[in-house]
Amino acid sequence: MYQIDHPAYQKLQEVGDEITGKVKPKAVVVFSAHWQAGPNKVKVNIAEKTDLIYDFYGFPLGYYEAAYDHAGSRAVAEEVLSLLRDAGIEAEGVERGLDHGVWASFNCAFDPAKNPLKVPIVQVSLFDTEDPVQHYRLGQAVAPLREHNILIIVSGMAVHNLRDLRMTFQDSTPLPYTVSFDEALKASVSVHAAERERAMAQLLERQDARQAHPTFDHLMPIFVGAGAAGEDQGERLWTLAEGSLSWAQYRFGEPKSGN
Repeated sequence: MYQIDHPAYQKLQEVGDEITGKVKPKAVVVFSAHWQAGPNKVKVNIAEKTDLIYDFYGFPLGYYEAAYDHAGSRAVAEEVLSLLRDAGIEAEGVERGLDHGVWASFNCAFDPAKNPLKVPIVQVSLFDTEDPVQHYRLGQAVAPLREHNILIIVSGMAVHNLRDLRMTFQDSTPLPYTVSFDEALKASVSVHAAERERAMAQLLERQDARQAHPTFDHLMPIFVGAGAAGEDQGERLWTLAEGSLSWAQYRFGEPKSGN
């Protein structure tokens, strides 16, 4: 978030500029890798105003003083809850802070000083499982939001192995599994929509899957995004494989101009 010369920071700014300048959503519904509810239950933040959650440890003090001005929407949250329940998903409205899976990336994409996101943000949890199909169905359940110019954003990482990160501090050359899984994810997301769910689910069966993701929490969000995409084509906009991480960014469908 503070490394403004990092390529991922610049690419997030480009995405943010497109969202505020062209898409102009009336609200954003976001799924983060850092909020899981229950094995068969999803939670939706109904709060209009909340604090930030500093859900990380061992970082410099400045990280715990970060701010991100934002507002929620009870009306949008209730719409999400209704869609989830209509799809047979147990859902509960709760009041919760915004975790760093959202505010850290949003601070980059929507710089409050240069490109503020002036619409409500409603965060929705994942399931507390590693089931790709279950999360794909979660995305399908909220897909109708897109018809009302409510943008769905998912926040995770294409490759996320913090255990191996210490080995790459002095040399950011990507580890072999970082590259192989990053490219496998691109291939599975990019297939025809009718084949996408199966192709993406097979990622978890790869030999490098548990190297790229010792736990699959940072991978589950893209299944939500793919499920919400319907027939829209998935596309990798950009990637950077760096050590045991990949910063890849994806989009489903071409951006449409909002009102």
